[in-house]
Amino acid sequence: MRQAVSRTVGIRRASVLSGLVLAFGLLAAPVASQIRPEPAPDPDGEAHAIARTVTAAEVAAWARENRDAEAMMVAARMLSDVRMRPSNGDAPFLTSEALLVEAEALAGGDTELQARISRLRSPNKGVRASPFGQGPIVVVRRLRARETYGFAIEARRNEVLRVAAIGDGDTRIDLILRDRSGAVVCAGGAGDHYPVCTVARPQSGTLRIEVVNRGEVWSRVQIMTN
Repeated sequence: MRQAVSRTVGIRRASVLSGLVLAFGLLAAPVASQIRPEPAPDPDGEAHAIARTVTAAEVAAWARENRDAEAMMVAARMLSDVRMRPSNGDAPFLTSEALLVEAEALAGGDTELQARISRLRSPNKGVRASPFGQGPIVVVRRLRARETYGFAIEARRNEVLRVAAIGDGDTRIDLILRDRSGAVVCAGGAGDHYPVCTVARPQSGTLRIEVVNRGEVWSRVQIMTN
């Protein structure tokens, strides 16, 4: 059977700037204290959450390179309504709270920025209702240099399947999806820290995910799938 396959490179490289512009607009809005209403169900919500998380990782990387606390706050805001379902392994390292800790360090003695970061941590800012459903399943692994980590998943018929491997920025990470016969369904990487694979409306069945550390040092990798 034929599968429609696409890589979501565009949601990362070209969208970092647009993501910054959009999220800076969100930062300018007042902090809402009311509980948000439950959003309408979205069958592909978890796949959208993965796309949002990868974009947030790109924004956070830009913030680190430019020592920009406000940009780091943007990345944290982008993850504020993304639920994650940790599986085995270490706890997720790319989270809204982790990015707020980085924003605090970048803000230094700027009291106005520190106050805004504190407001983002308000109890009323917790995820009460998410447009992304239950959120993606997250597996965190520490991969040695040149190590490959693989596991099998079951694709759900007629739902977008999206997989991302978010490295800690030290090494190149490659991502490969294979079908039951071992044929490559999707390959992401090419020097990337945050490769993504998307299989649009797959047939149900088992797929194997392989995450490869192409670098010369160990790296943490946060693997996300819906």
